[in-house]
Amino acid sequence: MNQINPSAFMRGADTQAVPAIEMRNVSCRFISPDGKATLALRDFSMRVAKGEFVAIVGPTGCGKSTTLSLITGLLKPTVGEVRVMGDPVGGIDPRIGFVFQSDAVFPWRSVIHNIAAGPLFRGMRKDQAYALAEEWLRRVGLDKFGSHYPHQLSGGMRKRVALAQTFINSPQILLMDEPFSALDMQTRTLMQDELLQLWSSQSGSVVFVTHDLEEAIALADKVYVLTARPATLKSEYVIDLPRPRVMSEVRYEPAFIDMSRKIWADLREEVHIN
Repeated sequence: MNQINPSAFMRGADTQAVPAIEMRNVSCRFISPDGKATLALRDFSMRVAKGEFVAIVGPTGCGKSTTLSLITGLLKPTVGEVRVMGDPVGGIDPRIGFVFQSDAVFPWRSVIHNIAAGPLFRGMRKDQAYALAEEWLRRVGLDKFGSHYPHQLSGGMRKRVALAQTFINSPQILLMDEPFSALDMQTRTLMQDELLQLWSSQSGSVVFVTHDLEEAIALADKVYVLTARPATLKSEYVIDLPRPRVMSEVRYEPAFIDMSRKIWADLREEVHIN
């Protein structure tokens, strides 16, 4: 599959347009069963333009995944406001797709049935849903594995199923929580390239949570660095590396190495605090 430069819909976008996601001075506090209050996120602001790929990095347990839950509506901010496509988040939004660290597949269903499940649930006719699922099987290189079950697939293949499950619904916003962390390095690099190829053919925005700083820089247009808990925004970096990017090559570019050193110096302080 050839990469398509997403600049047609992102780089030339009007930066003053209504953002896909906007978090304004958001704080989020949890109350434990014993009544103890924990502040997970404090006065956090983030803006994701339509078609933009944003990565969030920070120390373990700082609240990165909390930001995703606030965007989906699974959590409500204690203070502040979260908006999606200009409107306050009021619940689960069908325009949002989510890829988890663990594969959200039905183990009792074949690959083709797993991929067709989303369109069927949304009311698409059965013949149309399965025709679309066949198309996405081809797009992620699994056209010969439609009748297989998840336990018969490798980790990388299951992740391809998860991507097809998500992209088949044409999400306007894609939220990803450490989706490739369980994969070996070679498979992870392949899946990162696969993600860029799929994203570049869509017009959606991506928020990608990761512990891997190099992964964040190689994938994203912008990287948000969070402080140790309670997390707030420490720094925001624009990643001005040309697209399309090839993951096995971009890491060796001087601009990438310089950016990696700069962001790591910033992040390292928070890791030590944590």
